[in-house]
Amino acid sequence: MKNYTKITLESYRTKLLTGAALSLVLAGMQPAAAQMVMEEVMVTAQKRSQSAQDVGISISAFSRSQLEAMGYTNAQEVTAMAPGVTTMQPNGEANYSIGIRGVANNDFTTNVESPVAIYVDEVYISQMSGAGFMLFDIDRVEVLRGPQGTLFGRNATGGLVHYVTAKPTQEFGGYGSLSYGSFDRIKFQGAVNMPVNDKLAIRASASTHQGDGYITNRLQPGSKLNNANESAGRLQVLFTPSDAVDILLNARFGQQDIRTGFFENVSEANPDGVLTPTVPNVSLDNYLDNDGDPYAGDYDKPGRNKLETYGFSGTLNWDMEWAELTSITDYQSVNRNYIEDSDASPVDYFNFYLTTDAKQFSEELRLAGSTDKMKWVTGFYYMDLDINDTNGIIAPGFLTDFVNLVTPEVQNGDIPPFTDPAEFGFNGLRNPYQTDVKTWSVFGQLEFDLSDELSLIAGFRYIDEKKNHNYRDIAYFFPGTSNDGLDPNAEEVVDFVTPYAGKRHDKEWSARAQVNYRPNEDTLLYASWNRGVKSGGFNAPLLPTAEYVTEPLMNYRPEKLDAFEVGFKLDFAEGKARVNGSAYYYDYNDYQAFAIIQLDTFTLNADAKNKGFELELLLNPRDGMDIQAGIGYIDAKVKNVPGITVDVDTDLGTVSAILPGAELRPVNTPKWNLNGLIRQEFDIGSGAIALQLDGQYRSEHVFGLLSTPALTEDGYFVGNASVTYIHGTDEAWSVRLFVKNITDEEYLVQTFDLGGSLAGGGLFGMTEQYYGRPRTWGVNLSYNF
Repeated sequence: MKNYTKITLESYRTKLLTGAALSLVLAGMQPAAAQMVMEEVMVTAQKRSQSAQDVGISISAFSRSQLEAMGYTNAQEVTAMAPGVTTMQPNGEANYSIGIRGVANNDFTTNVESPVAIYVDEVYISQMSGAGFMLFDIDRVEVLRGPQGTLFGRNATGGLVHYVTAKPTQEFGGYGSLSYGSFDRIKFQGAVNMPVNDKLAIRASASTHQGDGYITNRLQPGSKLNNANESAGRLQVLFTPSDAVDILLNARFGQQDIRTGFFENVSEANPDGVLTPTVPNVSLDNYLDNDGDPYAGDYDKPGRNKLETYGFSGTLNWDMEWAELTSITDYQSVNRNYIEDSDASPVDYFNFYLTTDAKQFSEELRLAGSTDKMKWVTGFYYMDLDINDTNGIIAPGFLTDFVNLVTPEVQNGDIPPFTDPAEFGFNGLRNPYQTDVKTWSVFGQLEFDLSDELSLIAGFRYIDEKKNHNYRDIAYFFPGTSNDGLDPNAEEVVDFVTPYAGKRHDKEWSARAQVNYRPNEDTLLYASWNRGVKSGGFNAPLLPTAEYVTEPLMNYRPEKLDAFEVGFKLDFAEGKARVNGSAYYYDYNDYQAFAIIQLDTFTLNADAKNKGFELELLLNPRDGMDIQAGIGYIDAKVKNVPGITVDVDTDLGTVSAILPGAELRPVNTPKWNLNGLIRQEFDIGSGAIALQLDGQYRSEHVFGLLSTPALTEDGYFVGNASVTYIHGTDEAWSVRLFVKNITDEEYLVQTFDLGGSLAGGGLFGMTEQYYGRPRTWGVNLSYNF
């Protein structure tokens, strides 16, 4: 039914045995003294610098050297080695968000913020379309599981990922890294650190990625999709006027302009979620793509993703002896223009587009201090977010079929069917929506040592948020040359539904209570309760009927989560082994469930409960050998979803449930998530060689709450391998050969069930399938100075 090999226990065992065999081979070589996974990583999960092993939070932290060793070059890849964490790409490579412990939102509507927050240098990134940045000149990455609302606050019910960049120092230096690989892709990144005097230092960083795509368009074979054309830069200036004060200024930009929007077209003749790959699609002139190649298609209008981001921030740290004052001021902008050939066929039937124009200002003020037995932090946060977005369609074929279906004279045979949208006046839709968010909060956290072994933590945040939302659903006529949803030559025709205007004013609170017990310096035990909240908001449906643009379906309430967790962190074997574990139970009130109803995406309030655990094992069994393994288990259930499992009453009628009374699984939430890494470094001449295998397994999961076969990925394993030569004891330069997805696994990262024709109660007779990248190879040369 799908074009990939289903993972079986036997095939997974084979892959594990391959890694075991490599470890036996490496055991006979002369080991080096270096180690990677047991490196102590300092984090700021509690707004102060601590070892990750001293923090009673489930954390996966990666240092700069670990990221370089594992070859991670973009934000998405970091989650691969964090159990219980998944990456979601609702528009393939054009959009990106993270799910943690089943807390996820797969909505590609850009005014919907993810329940897993993303931060860069303590600055919140609200827009999913601005989150898929390249990973360059990074000092560390912190993945925090569980609600983090007390100290981080903004929509972090599931947890957060914090990317911390390298800062200017008083030592001249830098690095350069150049890669070449599959599809003639060239990637460069580098940084220069320049001390100006003993009070001023500058660090400039840049990255670019250029190359061909890996998706063949058989209609335009010379112009492959999912190419690389992206660049980013960052300039930081650190001014230290005294030992007590430092001021960091940051300016940054990023841009991407690629051919994208590729989907594999798989026939689905009936609207039942069952694929029919050998049945021609009557909606698309009997088109059928069953050549077995998920990386090729026939796209009459290749898609595009054009993204521009920039931002400025200033951070002040002032040690006032009795406390430290921190101020973080930030302004950021995200502009995006996206369009795709949604029907993935040679027929000009349905093209989806969306645009983003978001401006965000934020300010955080903190005071932190400590005594012999107490550590405290308190602060104020403010954010002003203005979103001016659009979604819509350019769909002459689809709208012609739709108008013929709903026109009685055509159905009765009184007039011939329409064949051209010019005959009825529109061939597309434009749905502009504006969302204005103003929010402020005050927060504090106190940690008190009852004894050398026992400590208590209590935290609280009060949140006040106002949100205004305006939405229209407008019929448009686009010129035949339009390849942009904002084409200024497109003409407005008429509002399809009554414009919607909504307001919210929410007053919420989050809290934390925790006990830490440290019987010795190598062991930490903790138990916690966290109350997390995610703000309420508004939907922006694509092709709604009137009853969908009403208060019950347009407006959703804040999500509240009571999270109970116990965990441990244990170092043993004289610092050569580490085991971290946690178990949790989540009880939601007004869980914000992501649902697709026909062609419309909605965030809807429902009921949910999650429970599960994570285990991480890190070993340094001999000099130069590192082993890392992680297991995540999630048992999550969602019920009482409006329009999906329960009816919704509106002023314009009742929206009947599709699966009455059903208990569903959240999107992109595999029950099992496994990862592993084995790395051996050994001396050779004046340098060292490092061999590495790593991989991730995800069990069955779904891309929509309806959980049809068309929305289901059966599970997959993706493995990677690399060989690195590191020159000299100072590790000044290195050469790395790598292969990603070494078994060339074909696996789904997103699907949309659009089965059945309009006349048959469906849409356009297909399922869109988006596949992860095929096997790629590359060589990297890095130099540090």
